[in-house]
Parts: sequence; C-alpha cells; structure tokens
Amino acid sequence: MDVKGHAAIVTGGGSGLGAATARTLAAAGAKVAVLDVRMDAAEAVAREIGGIAVHCDVASASSGEQAVAAAREKHGAARILINCAGIGPAARIVGRDGPMPLDAFAKVININLIGTFNMMRLAGADMQALSPLADAERGVIISTASVAAYEGQIGQAAYAASKGGVRALTLPAAREFARSGIRVVTIAPGIFATPMLLGMPQPVQDSLAASIPFPSRLGKPEEYAALAMHIISNVMLNGDTIRLDGAIRMQPK
Repeated sequence: MDVKGHAAIVTGGGSGLGAATARTLAAAGAKVAVLDVRMDAAEAVAREIGGIAVHCDVASASSGEQAVAAAREKHGAARILINCAGIGPAARIVGRDGPMPLDAFAKVININLIGTFNMMRLAGADMQALSPLADAERGVIISTASVAAYEGQIGQAAYAASKGGVRALTLPAAREFARSGIRVVTIAPGIFATPMLLGMPQPVQDSLAASIPFPSRLGKPEEYAALAMHIISNVMLNGDTIRLDGAIRMQPK
C-alpha cells in the first residue's frame, strides 16, 4: 500500500516509536491521527506534522471508540493502525516487600495487550467497510511487541507476558482478517532510544548498547518507523512478528 492520501492512526504517538512513525507517515503523505493519553505531547507532534491530536486511553473501550470516531470524522476511516502505546515498569513477582501487587500486573496487561486488541478491533471494523485497493487490500495493522516476548528478564514478568500476548495475537488476527484484505504484523524491538530508556543513567545506557552484537548502539525510533513503512508497502508481509534488535538475545538480568 502506498500511504499517500490514506488515513492512519498511531497510538502512543506523542513520543518515542509512535512519534517517529507518525512523522514518517506524514512525510509520506498520510493523514495522521496522533493518539495518546498525554495531550500536550500528542498536540506537539500533531502540530509538527500537520495531523490531529486525539486523547485516547487504549485500555478503555469507550475512550478507544471515541478516539477512532474523532479520527474518522476528521480524516475518514483509517487504512493504517500502528499500535505503539505501552508501558514497561519493572517489578519482581516476589520482591523485598512481598508479592507484586496484582493491580500492578493487571495494569501492564491492560495497556499493552488489551489496549492493542481494543484498537485492533475498532480500527479493523472500520477497515472492513472500506473499498479494496490493489491486491484486494483494505488495511494494515502493525502492533508493537518486544524482544521480552521471547527472552523476558527478571523483573519483566508483567511486561514479557503482555508482549508475548501481542505476539500470540498476531497470527490468529491475521488469519481472521485475511478474508477482508487486512494484514496484521507485529514488530518486536530490542533496546531502543525511547524516553523511558533515555531517562536511565548514561553508564546504564552505554552498557545496554554494548550488549547489542551489531550495531552496538541503541536502536533509533526512526529505524522502527522505517520497518513499519516497509511492512505497509510490502503486501506479502502478514501474520508474523519481526525482531528489530541487532541480534541481541536478552540475558536473565
């Protein structure tokens, strides 16, 4: 699919991977809706790229519905959904203060996994009603997992479980949507220079970068965006999770 002129929704679009992808989509001519819980960040990106900012809590059915409706009213039904919204707090299952609070585990699952499904179901419903393009394609849904879906570290039980769920969701979703000409692909990034990671002390960042075989540096959000754009343009990519990690395999801690 050529993105030019088509509507796109990017969740978590106010920063990091989502912001980079929103910028790349807009530069290629897409009409971009930047969805985020932080409206100041979403509005800043939207102003920069000529898109619209929409408040959205992806884990909420009503908030997701309202956000998709607002994007549809402005740009028409989206043919492209990029799920970048997510959180990654670290906590052991049983730490020094006892068992991890169940609500803390549930919050990560709700945002990362249920939030991805929520936006997939809503955008997918709109895509099914669109007229087909070349190759009978109606839309593309790209979600964000993590290398933690494969090699979760100590302290990543909730995060790894949520991202493993996103990975597992990909194939059945692709199979279901195939008859409508909607592709579903997931990207599993490694260690990227996102606001969460850049907030760590420099020695920690340097150590993490050195653990990547090649290139031995943090991934750039623009590299995630470049892969997302290739997925959109390559109609044979469907139903799989693509690692974007410089060949890293995470150690236990």
